[in-house]
Order: sequence, then structure tokens, then C-alpha cells
Amino acid sequence: MRYMVTLFTALGTVCSLVPLVRAIALHYGFVDRPTARKIHRSPIPLMGGIAIFAGCIATLLVFIGWTPVTSSILAGGSILVLTGLIDDWHKSKGTEFPVWPRIISYAAAAAVPLWFGVEIIGVNRWFGDGMWLFPDWINAASTVIWVFALINMMNFIDGVDGLASGISAISSLTLFAVALLKGQTQSAVAAAVVVGAALGFLIYNFYPAKIFMGDAGATFLGYTLAVVAVDGAFKSATALSILVPLLALGVPILDTAIVFARRLLLGKGLHTADKLHTHHSLMHWGLTQTQTVSFLYLVGAIFSLLSILLLLTVA
Repeated sequence: MRYMVTLFTALGTVCSLVPLVRAIALHYGFVDRPTARKIHRSPIPLMGGIAIFAGCIATLLVFIGWTPVTSSILAGGSILVLTGLIDDWHKSKGTEFPVWPRIISYAAAAAVPLWFGVEIIGVNRWFGDGMWLFPDWINAASTVIWVFALINMMNFIDGVDGLASGISAISSLTLFAVALLKGQTQSAVAAAVVVGAALGFLIYNFYPAKIFMGDAGATFLGYTLAVVAVDGAFKSATALSILVPLLALGVPILDTAIVFARRLLLGKGLHTADKLHTHHSLMHWGLTQTQTVSFLYLVGAIFSLLSILLLLTVA
């Protein structure tokens, strides 16, 4: 019951904030304008990330208080939302925010969980008791790489109405189930918060979208999912069950792998904006936005079921 209350509190908070944020964005011209690379044909408000961030933080503080996870999400998320809003503001003016300041801020945010003790520390032994503990530098490096990667991956898939928010809901629901199976109450609550926030935003973001989450929202969701996974799915994992969070976040991971491979083959920069993403390919093959997103939801759900089955198998 506690988890359902948590989920619906986050959902209701985000739902109530989005109309206000949307009105402010329209008033100040903070909108994503159509370009040759964009799918939409009219300006769409861009400040949805503020509603997601505020809804997540408020609900986390109410239901689990000042914990290392809450502190990590608040501190690192603030960096990402601020950077994302600057990037989104440039987009609204038809200019590009330089890539290096973004990468530096993403790296800084990825290191924040270490400050609060939220990190990957090792894996459980398959036989016998205890864990194989990693050296401190491996703990730090693996945590930062994981968080940094998810920040970017979730941002990469935010190219079709409802895709990033829907996949975030599916992935966080999977992390919620994993946390319940492992008896991790705090991680389960945090995951439920993300489920609710993502679904609350999806109501306004599904095709035809009334508002976009922008880089501020996409990077924040990727970061939050990464932190929740480190606190939950990666904790007390065996060598094989490390695959559980990878499968839970399979859609953004697979999309990034495909896009990076195609960019390398074409000799393009890895952070060069283009139409090589999976959702672009599906629409090029004739699928509508709704069909494309629904198909990727299905793929995400399959990955999620596989992750839970894997956890049950190795438990």
C-alpha cells in the first residue's frame, strides 16, 4: 500500500505541475522549434524537466527523507537540470550549446553519488558467504561510468513523443520489482517515485505531445534511474545478476550501442546529432510515432521480464 501511495503522489505532483510549467514556457518562448532533424512541426514547450525534477524530489523527501539516495538525486539532479535548461534555452533560440560544458557537467553529476556513499562495491560470491570487494578506484570508476552512460543514453532516446518518459516508467517499474524481490525497501520506494513521475509526465508527453521534458528532464531521469539501480539492483548482486539492471535499461543501452556503431562506421562524431537512432529508423520504415513508441515499449517490457526472470533464476 505504501508503494502505491508513493507512486500516485509522484504522479499527481508531476501532473499538477506540468500545466503551470507549460504556461510559463509558452509565455517566455521557451519552446523547441522545428528543424530539419526534428519530427514535430510546431513549437512545443520545453521545460517539462522542471516538473519531473520537482515531483521526484518532493515525493522522495516525504516518503524516505534525507537519505544518501535522496541527497544524490537532489545534488546531481540539480546540476543536470540547470545544465539541461541552459541547453534547452539555446535550442529555443535556434542556437547550439557547446558539447564540452555538457560533458563536464554530466561527469560532475555522475561523481556526486560517490560523495554520499552510493556506489558499486563488488559482487556476491556464487559459492559460500561474503563478497568479492572491488578496489576503491574500481568502485568509483564503475559507478561514474554507469551513471554517466545512463545520463547520455536516456537523453539520446528522447526523440519521439512519449518514448523517454514511457521507457523510464517501464525501467523504473522493473527496478521496483527487483528491489521488492531483494527486500530493499528504500530502493523500492525510490523506484516507485520514478514510475509515478514518469507516468505523470507521459500523460502530457504522449503523441501528440503538449510539452517536452527537454535535456533537463531526460538527463535527470537517466541519472535517477542509474542511482536507483546502483542502490538496488547492483547491491548484493552476483556476477551473473549484474545483467539485471543492464536488461532493465535495455532499450536506451541497445539504442546507444547501435547508434555509436553506425556513427563509427560512417566516420561521424559520437555526439553528433543525426537521425540514426532506432526510433528514426522505425519511422523511416513506415511506422507512425505511436507505432514506433509502442514497439519500443514492447521491447522494453521484454527486456524487463528477462531481467526479473534472470534474478529469480540466480536467486
